[in-house]
Formats: sequence, structure tokens, C-alpha cells
Amino acid sequence: MLNEHAKLLAFFKQTGEIVGRKKLQKMIYIAKKIDLPFHEKYQFHMFGPYSEELTLRMEEMSQLDFISEVKEKKAGYQQYRYELADKGEEFLGMTGYEFPEVTRVLQEMNGQSAKFLELVSTVLYFEELSKEDVTNKVFKLKAKQNYTEEDIDEAYAYIARLRESMNEGEV
Repeated sequence: MLNEHAKLLAFFKQTGEIVGRKKLQKMIYIAKKIDLPFHEKYQFHMFGPYSEELTLRMEEMSQLDFISEVKEKKAGYQQYRYELADKGEEFLGMTGYEFPEVTRVLQEMNGQSAKFLELVSTVLYFEELSKEDVTNKVFKLKAKQNYTEEDIDEAYAYIARLRESMNEGEV
């Protein structure tokens, strides 16, 4: 159980601050799909893949002061900022947990918009389907996002780059 907490703490150590719950959900899902050692269960939700397990684990780590969670009011909604807290870094050091060194990949992913990561994670969620079927699903399930075929092509190219980086050890 604490091993999964340590994974998330190590993830934050490499990514730095993450702005937004949706972005965090998508980053962990994408990391899982490119073979990083995450085991949270995901189901398809309004904003794409979502893990209740991850939400609960983040709440626990925030309550333990392992993760700093800052709520901000933004144009009528709450936005959350997350980063590794000193107590979390201390706990991580005590566990001796070794997370793969993928700082460059994670920081690059963190630089993407939540909207783009939502598309990438949706494509990955349906990746066993043909590209045409995935495109149709995106247009149907994500109609309000107004994704284009070019956006979907960009998501596929991004996924290929992430996997190539992981396979070549260029992390």
C-alpha cells in the first residue's frame, strides 16, 4: 500500500508542481500506459480516463502533509496545485523506493495543456481500436472540446514520441 504512495511521491519529485486535478489524472494515466509502474484502476469518465483510487490516494497524502495541495479560485471554479512537500520527500527517502529516472519525459508532459493530455489519454484508453474508430469516439465523446483530426494526429505522434523515449532510455 505505501509502495503506491511512494511511487506518487517519486513522480512529483521528478515533475515538480502540477496544476489541476484533471492534468494530474491524465499524466498518471499516460505514465501508466507508457509502462511506468502505476497500478491505479481507471474508467472512462466525463473528462476521459479517471481513477477514484488516485483521487483517494492524493487526499491521503495531502492529509499526511506529504503533498502540498493549494486551492485557488479561478473564474468561477476551484483549481488545485500539487507538489511534493518536505514531509513527503523525507518519507520517500525513508522508503528507499526507486522510481525510474524519467524526469525529462515527465516534465515535458507537465508542460502540455490539460486539454491536450485529455485527448492523449482518451486516445490511449481506446488504443486497441483502429485510428478511424478512435477518431469517431473522440468526436462523439469529446464533441464539446472541438478536437480536430489534426489534434488527433498530434496526439498519436506525441504517444509515439513518448514510447520511443521510454524504449530508447532517453529519459
